Amino acid sequence: MKKNANDKVDICIIGAGYVGLVSGACLAETGHRVVCVDSDPKKIAMLKKGVMPIYEDDLARVVKKNVKAGRLFFANAIKDGMHHDGHRAEAVFIAVGTPPRDDGSADLSAIERVAEEITHNMSGYTVIVEKSTVPVETCEWINKTVTRHNKKHIPFDVASNPEFLREGAAVRDFLKPDRVVLGCPSKQCEAVMRRIYKAMKGAPLLVTDVKSAELIKHASNSFLAAKISYINAVARICEKTGADVELVAKGMGMDKRIGMSFLAAGIGFGGFCFPKDLEAFYWLSHRKGYDFELLKTVREINEQAKLWMPRSVQEELWNLEGKTVALLGLAFKPGTDDMRFAPSIDIAAEFKRLGAKVRGYDPVAQNNAKGVIKDVYFAKDAYDCVKGADCVCLVTEWAEFGRLDMKKVLALVKHPILIDGRNLYNPAKMRDLGFTYKSVGRH
Repeated sequence: MKKNANDKVDICIIGAGYVGLVSGACLAETGHRVVCVDSDPKKIAMLKKGVMPIYEDDLARVVKKNVKAGRLFFANAIKDGMHHDGHRAEAVFIAVGTPPRDDGSADLSAIERVAEEITHNMSGYTVIVEKSTVPVETCEWINKTVTRHNKKHIPFDVASNPEFLREGAAVRDFLKPDRVVLGCPSKQCEAVMRRIYKAMKGAPLLVTDVKSAELIKHASNSFLAAKISYINAVARICEKTGADVELVAKGMGMDKRIGMSFLAAGIGFGGFCFPKDLEAFYWLSHRKGYDFELLKTVREINEQAKLWMPRSVQEELWNLEGKTVALLGLAFKPGTDDMRFAPSIDIAAEFKRLGAKVRGYDPVAQNNAKGVIKDVYFAKDAYDCVKGADCVCLVTEWAEFGRLDMKKVLALVKHPILIDGRNLYNPAKMRDLGFTYKSVGRH
């Protein structure tokens, strides 16, 4: 096993998306030599020019710094990533997409293809690290795939190292993690993985068997999704009783067993991780003979939360045929340009189904939104978005929306109706300005 004086590891990361690129850049930041591989030549060309294919806070700085330092490289082919400039990768991280199928199961075909190609390019003991979010037992299938194609009988291990990165804070989350989970099948594998994360001093490190590590990710995301759906269900009760969901959440969160995290009521969760992992975890449990009904309910509550906004607008405008609705924010959360499973997609579709004209604006995700939301006017800024609108809907709580001149907004809209899906604004202040204002679980 190759080991230099600084005990650094040569790493190849396959997949330069949200997980792969952030992981690669941050591992280079901790001193390792990293080659990020992606089959998309346009993406690699962008990265070599210092242009980020995704929006993520601080990512551009970390990438450029480590490219300049000679620790971070990019390639199109796995062969070039595993054998780069005289260096052999000791660890190969798989961070390719695992999109959901129609039945909720994860499509693992890309992982199988990558595993086979890794096998053909191994020349010494290699730790193959599953970084993508996958169902439990995926590492077992990777092991079988590699064994099947490993004609030279080169020694290897397959490890699980789930990511716990929040989009918008992914760089910080990687460099200062709540925990690092390592699913290792051997002491040799564990030694390599410990070297990789040695620089993460102070971060709790949990070494488990491979299957437990795989399950931790799905179980964690599904639990957080359940917490969000729970507070959104509580918000409905607050609306019916006159209680304030923010005060209820505060009282709940003061209980150390519960905590305040993920107790912000709103219009449901989106993004790639929570919806996909929830479905995959339910599919897995069903396949194993356990009907995880709770996960179905979590999903149903989330779908209902998305419809809260169109229904609230209907309550104010009655008939939406020909009315204009302005959507402020389109990304699934602030701090990212990710539109995957964004609530705005379903919200815009429902408004259009009801006959409304939709205007939309997002400070970062505008271009990505154009690819998934059709028949919408994409405004040049927030004020252009609300101009002439019968109703303004706050969909994504970008900080800039909290700094808007609301008197100017009031002067631009056709009707002063403001539906706040993220509880960004102060209800009393908005009403004092002259808005008909409605938020989630508050009065």
